[in-house]
Amino acid sequence: MLLPEIAVLRRQDEVLVIGAAIVASLAGLGYRRIASRLGVPADTVGGWLRRFAERAELLRSHFTRCAGVLDPELGVVMPAGSGVADAVEAIAIAGRAWTLRFGPAEPWLVASRLSGGLLLTTRAPALAWS
Repeated sequence: MLLPEIAVLRRQDEVLVIGAAIVASLAGLGYRRIASRLGVPADTVGGWLRRFAERAELLRSHFTRCAGVLDPELGVVMPAGSGVADAVEAIAIAGRAWTLRFGPAEPWLVASRLSGGLLLTTRAPALAWS
């Protein structure tokens, strides 16, 4: 079965909602306020944020590589200030590289596609990230 790009494996909510929560967290909002704004249980948002933070370095390196493949002229990707911020920046850069190559697309949908839906999974196969 193919996973649509709006979905994240083992998650009920769409990747755009999850991405909005991660970005809101970077802006300084707490997980309860984010949950209230998105209409999602606070424990769910807290889980997304923890999982993303746990995988931040893996995500940063994966999406930086993806961006380099999509845009061979990409320069050095500078750190954004924290592991989570670096991972979000890499997703944004990969999204921009995707847009340059294939046309407009929302970065979180691109992230879902480039991760094969494994963006927040708890049991990502080792080969999916190499």
